[in-house]
Amino acid sequence: MIYREFQNIELSGLGLGMMRLPVVDGNDGVVDEAAAAEMIDYAYKNGINYFDTAWGYHNGNSELVAGKCLLAYPRESYYLATKFPGYDVSNMDKVEEIFEKQLEKCQTPYFDFYLFHNVYEGNINEYLDPKYGIMEYLLKQKENGRIRHLGFSAHGSTEVIQSFLDAYGQHMEFCQLQLNYMDWHFQNAQEKAAMIQKAGIPIWVMEPLRGGKLAKASEELSAALKSMRPEETVPGWAFRFLQSVPGVTMVLSGMSDMEQLKANIATYETDEPLSEEEFDTLVKRVDEEVVKGGLPCTACHYCTSHCPKKLPIPELIALYNEHKLTGGGFIAPMAVGSMPEEQRPANCVGCRGCEQVCPQQIKISEMMKEFSSLIGM
Repeated sequence: MIYREFQNIELSGLGLGMMRLPVVDGNDGVVDEAAAAEMIDYAYKNGINYFDTAWGYHNGNSELVAGKCLLAYPRESYYLATKFPGYDVSNMDKVEEIFEKQLEKCQTPYFDFYLFHNVYEGNINEYLDPKYGIMEYLLKQKENGRIRHLGFSAHGSTEVIQSFLDAYGQHMEFCQLQLNYMDWHFQNAQEKAAMIQKAGIPIWVMEPLRGGKLAKASEELSAALKSMRPEETVPGWAFRFLQSVPGVTMVLSGMSDMEQLKANIATYETDEPLSEEEFDTLVKRVDEEVVKGGLPCTACHYCTSHCPKKLPIPELIALYNEHKLTGGGFIAPMAVGSMPEEQRPANCVGCRGCEQVCPQQIKISEMMKEFSSLIGM
């Protein structure tokens, strides 16, 4: 196992994310505890020493499973991370209640790593509002030794992340980003990573395989990768990509079965970052596939001046592409949900004024109707 240094401690380069543990009969709220315990034991005995859970994972049961399973090992022999669930703004005034419950669920006297969970457009104002006392309370717990290291995860825009850094950056010891070769340009991950690195904060990676999407590749891409590294697996390329990104300390993978776990641990036996040529070739080919798979909007904004509802059409097309190309997920609904109601796709009246001036001849009105149906907004 590769290890990375963080403040004089050695963290396994690969961490076990506990958002996608094995479940019973496809029910995400019912974790298969025997299978999860077997995976955690294998991970622990094969060098993984970082375990990441959260309040909302598996309908609240991930922390319970983490607490039960990790009791088998000396507390100082591993690092446990969880998060304050500010992705739900109704939790903002419950930081003490939730934190105490998390310690109880995880059966631990302290958390090694604790995060502000999912900083984005829909909660940035609440996270920064001093009336909730979230930062004040968490800093107190750190002072009392019940939090060893404090950080944040973010799915928001660069502007939102910068606002959080401006307010709390001096207290942040690490930042967890959605980072992978598909999102390098698609979700502006390159700029976000550069921003975090410039702030002098180590990067933790979530979704290295984009929820499993990058565990497979098109025939064309697979052939190109094989020609450069014949022995490397397709998932291995995703991890080698991250081994090449400056500032990355921890890579979390939400593995669902023993086969995935063993394969990823085997990859992390070696540190083999991509060459500059390999890196550029991978990103270029994936960018081309993304463009081919989505609507070809160039964000020229001709459409917006012809929209009677003043909808942010290029932004909505980008979110539509995100939702379609990745088979759904929470990112697009979350982003649209943070928009004012009058800017959402359901407000399109189908006048087609935008289509008359679109250089790419995109059928925008049809996209809006489909997008609204997909996300219910």
